[in-house]
Amino acid sequence: MSVETYDDDDSSEHLRTALEAAHAAAGISRNYYAGNFTVTTKDDLTPVTQADVECEQKIREIILGRFPEHGFYGEETGRTRDDAEYLWLVDPIDGTKGFVRQYPFFSTQIALMHAGQIVLGVSSGTMMDELAWAEKGRGAWLNGQRMSVSDIDDVDRAAVSTGNLRSLAMSAGWGKLGEIVSRADRIRGYGDFYHYHLLASGKIEAVIESDVNILDIAALSIIVVEAGGAFTDLNGKTIGLETRSVLATNAVLHDDYLERLKGWVV
Repeated sequence: MSVETYDDDDSSEHLRTALEAAHAAAGISRNYYAGNFTVTTKDDLTPVTQADVECEQKIREIILGRFPEHGFYGEETGRTRDDAEYLWLVDPIDGTKGFVRQYPFFSTQIALMHAGQIVLGVSSGTMMDELAWAEKGRGAWLNGQRMSVSDIDDVDRAAVSTGNLRSLAMSAGWGKLGEIVSRADRIRGYGDFYHYHLLASGKIEAVIESDVNILDIAALSIIVVEAGGAFTDLNGKTIGLETRSVLATNAVLHDDYLERLKGWVV
């Protein structure tokens, strides 16, 4: 079977800019990864490092330097221009707690929202050498090769990855998740960006997690959808700025899982 590779000439100026920003951020985070940085604690008790701040500053500089009329919503610098037609959603280092402890599963997440709809996403897993991207209607790509979800249509054969088990366990849907776990062929907790890359690549069939925000998952949502998958919250709602949970699947299993999770309260 032939492997379809990406044609750079087909990329938009938006995508080229996002990829340039992700590449610049990767250089910064890679330099800090050895541990030579300071860590402070934000008001929500989550850590922030010099790497987070410098990565976001560089991403913001590149994007707004190219598109000054666009809005920007960053994990560290907040949101600008609420009335802008285009809004960039950026988490410079998603997985800061892991980054601090030198886990390689952190990433840079860059997405573009147009009139309330996510139309572009770049997910850069720096230390895993995984760069995924997607644009609406143009497919999803990992290191230049097209991604495609699996066609497994049986929950008994499905591989499921969970994230943020602590918050899942405290929710009213914990028992419902247990039913899915008991039926799955394989349960793992790959976490952060990585299980979405696996899903979009056809290597697992579903991701279930809670305690997320839109900056964590915006880019990943369009990557999964453009790879042929489905991406909602655990109650089946479309992804938006207020999303706090995720059910992402290979699409053929989505309705089945939603039925099993019916009534989930996050």
